[in-house]
Amino acid sequence: MPALALATASPGAEVAPAAGDEPFAEAPIALLLDMSSGQVLFARDADRRFMPASITKVMTLFLAFEMIEEGKLSPGQSFAMSEQAHRDWYGRGSRMFLELGEAVTVETLLLGIANVSANDASAVLAEGAAGSVEDWVSLMNAKAREIGMDDTHFGTPNGWMDEGRTFTTAHDLALLAREMISRHPQLYRYYLGREGLAHRGIAQANHDPIRGKVEGADGIKTGFTNQAGFGFLGSAERDGRRLVMVAAGAGSSRERAKVSIALMEWGFAAFDTRNLYDAGAHVGHALVQEGAQRTVPLVAAAPIKATFPRGAAGTPTLTIRYEGPLQAPLDAGEPVAELEIALGDAPPSRVPLLTGAAVPQANEWQRLLNGLASLFQ
Repeated sequence: MPALALATASPGAEVAPAAGDEPFAEAPIALLLDMSSGQVLFARDADRRFMPASITKVMTLFLAFEMIEEGKLSPGQSFAMSEQAHRDWYGRGSRMFLELGEAVTVETLLLGIANVSANDASAVLAEGAAGSVEDWVSLMNAKAREIGMDDTHFGTPNGWMDEGRTFTTAHDLALLAREMISRHPQLYRYYLGREGLAHRGIAQANHDPIRGKVEGADGIKTGFTNQAGFGFLGSAERDGRRLVMVAAGAGSSRERAKVSIALMEWGFAAFDTRNLYDAGAHVGHALVQEGAQRTVPLVAAAPIKATFPRGAAGTPTLTIRYEGPLQAPLDAGEPVAELEIALGDAPPSRVPLLTGAAVPQANEWQRLLNGLASLFQ
């Protein structure tokens, strides 16, 4: 099955806190996702394209994490700053002050990209891991398509201004954050959310606006150019609940910090997340065609949760959705369906369901029995 999309409101729609002034107005584009349930708690222009600036580096980090897990890249490898990278990025924007020919480990490059937004480190990593910056950017775009970032395109590995060739949406950035955190939790915890980085005797601070201000905050990445304004892709976890937020187009770093802190604190304070099914629990069944059994049990791929406004007593509407009937043979553990969770007026979320048992292809006798059963159904 393709990567699951987030549940989002239609363009321009809002899922907002209670009345008063326009909520979180400092950010013209904003989104708050509860990763535990997959539900979007707040959205403003979540599908409007914008320039992400240095938030682009989150895809560079994610792609590197993917390659590390696949054994194609090692944190202990060293890459040197080439003449091309030196010409393009020495002294340009935020950087680690890498020198021509200086060999640096992948681990250090990733720490610099994640915590001090190093443009030079992004280029050195791209050249070393893919052979050229252009080839690395092609891999970034392929990975974006793979995980469902349909309104995103990358033109650089670091988000430097490129006449609008690099663009994304809040919806797509939330998808990226979800995939990075869920696929690579250990790498995420190791590389993201540090105080800063000291390299070659130069200490620099991480400008993450929620780190140390919001309990449980552990990343992810700020962005700024004169064209893009001030943006932030952030995340925090408390008591097993993880929220992911996007704020873009803020007019200053102070406004970005204000809206980021307020959005996160509201998400934790105004909502509760409740467990619906444990991982592996039976959720329902799906019809099977040409199988030894006419149905297959569907089970939760992971714990399934629903997020409610705090104090609400409502019950979500649960709907199993799949393209069926499914075609035998089926292996146990195949992702074949989704559970749609709808609560009130909020847009529904969807989570994957797996086959709970194998269903072999039917023999002639079983086909006959299935045909007779269909006649009497």
